[in-house]
Amino acid sequence: LPKTLNIIEPKCLNCKYAQVIKMLGNGRLEAMCFDGVKRLCHIRGKLRKKVWINTSDIILVGLRDYQNTKADVILKFNADEARSLKAYGELPEHAKINETDTFGPGDDDEIQFDDIGSED
Repeated sequence: LPKTLNIIEPKCLNCKYAQVIKMLGNGRLEAMCFDGVKRLCHIRGKLRKKVWINTSDIILVGLRDYQNTKADVILKFNADEARSLKAYGELPEHAKINETDTFGPGDDDEIQFDDIGSED
């Protein structure tokens, strides 16, 4: 990965990329790791109240040696960083990333207005 991006490359073998499925409250969330395992994740104290995590965000989780179904949230990626990770092949192609623009190029909703003022 290029050094210009503020992305931490997971050097440890116990780190996985995941996507948030559901926020559970009390600093916990449910995430689907990209290795195919759904895990209950705990948000670290360093991230609580400082980094807001929402559903479908891409996060980096640290796996626990003694519990395979639980993990700890290490880092949250913003949409630009997640797109960069996907471009570099770190994330699978099926990963959906939050898009900031709801109407992208080529989106044409074909809105038609009736002309009320003219009567034939």
